[in-house]
Amino acid sequence: MNPKLLLKVVFLMLMLLLLVIMGMNNRQTAELAMDPLLRKPVKARAALMYFGFFASGVICATVVNAGKKGGGSSSKGKSSK
Repeated sequence: MNPKLLLKVVFLMLMLLLLVIMGMNNRQTAELAMDPLLRKPVKARAALMYFGFFASGVICATVVNAGKKGGGSSSKGKSSK
């Protein structure tokens, strides 16, 4: 298995564990106010807001990295002597 991929999976699992811990311990209501976009503030559990911010960050990173071509160093087309 690719060590870089394994490290990414372990990191993602740690982030998801952090979200579970936040969800278990943050049961109070939080308020999100975005005056230009929302007419009235959104009230939700803090853990749901944490999850929403994390999910939007993952989606943004996926969109930004979607156009990149894979494979950094490749030996295709090169002859080794």
